[in-house]
Amino acid sequence: MSAKRLILSTLLIAFLFSCNTNTSKKTYPEEEIAAETEKANAFFQKAFDEAVDRSPMFQAYLGIKKDHDKWDNLSEDFAKKEVEINKASLQWLKDSIDYNALTPEAKTSYDLFVSRCEDDISSFKYFYYDYPVNQMFGMHTTVVNMLSNMHRVDSLPDAKAYINRLNKVPALFDQLIENMKTSEDKGILPPKFVYPMVIDDCKNIISGIPVTETSENPLYSDFKKKVEALSINDEDKNDLLEEATEVLETAVKPAYEKLITFMDGQESRATTDDGVWKFPDGEAYYKYRLKTITTTDLSAEQIHETGIKEVERIQEEMRDIMKQVGFEGDLQGFFKFLREDDQFYYPDTDEGKEVYMDSATTIVNNMKKQLDKLFLTKPKADMIVKRVEAFREKSAGKAFYQSPSKDGSRPGIYYANLADSKNMPKFEMEALAYHEGIPGHHMQLSIAQELEGIPEFRKYGHYTAFSEGWGLYCEFLPKEIGMYKDPYSDYGRLAMELWRACRLVVDTGIHTKKWTREKGIDYYQTNTSGSERECRRMVERHIVMAGQATAYKVGMMKILELREQAKEKLGDQFDIREFHDVVLTSGPVPLDLLEKMVDDWVNSKSS
Repeated sequence: MSAKRLILSTLLIAFLFSCNTNTSKKTYPEEEIAAETEKANAFFQKAFDEAVDRSPMFQAYLGIKKDHDKWDNLSEDFAKKEVEINKASLQWLKDSIDYNALTPEAKTSYDLFVSRCEDDISSFKYFYYDYPVNQMFGMHTTVVNMLSNMHRVDSLPDAKAYINRLNKVPALFDQLIENMKTSEDKGILPPKFVYPMVIDDCKNIISGIPVTETSENPLYSDFKKKVEALSINDEDKNDLLEEATEVLETAVKPAYEKLITFMDGQESRATTDDGVWKFPDGEAYYKYRLKTITTTDLSAEQIHETGIKEVERIQEEMRDIMKQVGFEGDLQGFFKFLREDDQFYYPDTDEGKEVYMDSATTIVNNMKKQLDKLFLTKPKADMIVKRVEAFREKSAGKAFYQSPSKDGSRPGIYYANLADSKNMPKFEMEALAYHEGIPGHHMQLSIAQELEGIPEFRKYGHYTAFSEGWGLYCEFLPKEIGMYKDPYSDYGRLAMELWRACRLVVDTGIHTKKWTREKGIDYYQTNTSGSERECRRMVERHIVMAGQATAYKVGMMKILELREQAKEKLGDQFDIREFHDVVLTSGPVPLDLLEKMVDDWVNSKSS
């Protein structure tokens, strides 16, 4: 299994159930089943451990300090070796494991492992088909995020490793630039709007270098804070800070300047064509993206039409809220009222943003008190609310989640982007906290990491339709236990679901119907209460993350569909806490496997 897959959220899963199709009716004794299952699980663990060994950055994510001074290898040659490792893994399983002699749980692990290997192999042809730096993510911001949030400094060697990582940024960026050059040679480069935002982020990251006593460079500030907390003598602390200062000036700053120069030059050759239809074999690539992201066979046209229908349904529910609050006028007038009335926004000041953070924390804490009504299994890991750092807040999304470390020493983080308070209305605060925090991503991802009795690789799988479908489902779930008492907050819930419905329309519009960026922005502005900036940023997200935004509604609708089917079949026997256990306690899975799991649970209760 690919180490790269384990850390990049954009590499997703496809081709489920590529399993051994031996239909032998041989009866196996329990001892043989146990032995074969143990052998398979030992292999899965070995493959996972070796993948972790090949990825220093995933080690940091897990809280492991083995290669604490290194970055990942971004080269095509390394990716080719990963393909060969996956092929060898598939061959070993075929030759060495009797699929029919496995327990049902081990068969699920086998199927998932095989599907991942096959997807890694088949996706290699699209190695150059993404935008490795863009306004949403990229190695330029990952360097700072990983060092600041994942590189723990508990000792002098840890601090030395931090400096060594800084010193290796130039080599890392050389690989990055080489890949970007090859992508361009293949006719794949970002549209023009991406470049100014990436360049600004890079300039923000190296601001304050050369370091002075008043520097606010994000890397130096982070390192200094960590060093000052160490129990070492002042002389060693000063030596570390001097060494970091030199490396920032001689290695990090030149590396970012080199990337900026490259981006400046490439921008002059970029176009304003936005969809992946412009790529060589772009149509095939988008089909691949939809299949891996939704884990379904839904076509772009089916997704587009579903979005249009959902937009109409949600807007009708919004009209009911208009009546509740006594608003006189049409839906567009209501949108304008919500965009412009100051009562719905905290002041765009440091004090106002602090109040937002405190309020978001209160929402999360209140929801924690309700979890026993909905869940049997709850995470052990803690979660905090944190403001998106200044160096990336202008380009980052409005909110996102970062998982805790494996050992729980680093909590999960719900990030809120407060670059402009007008983009974070009060009426969306509840839904946003439920999605990113509790019971959304924090519950799903933390529970997965803490599971026992399944192979490690399953705990860190990434199926976007499952994880984002769960997040969107968790925006709706609290309403059923009496949350969203304020009708405006309930409107905020609907407003966020409406965004996800519009995403189905706009993403497919851009990448298959050749919609322009401007047409996508206009669709959002016409159909939602989002600000101009929110609408623009969402369309720009569609453009650089083709297909990703379709996962939310597709996944949510599937979870709700399976829940309603279970309720209908089980009647009084249905327990929503048990249903959530079925969804969450096998780790991330594709939607068709989730359906099988729910069906098996229903059958076990009704038999």
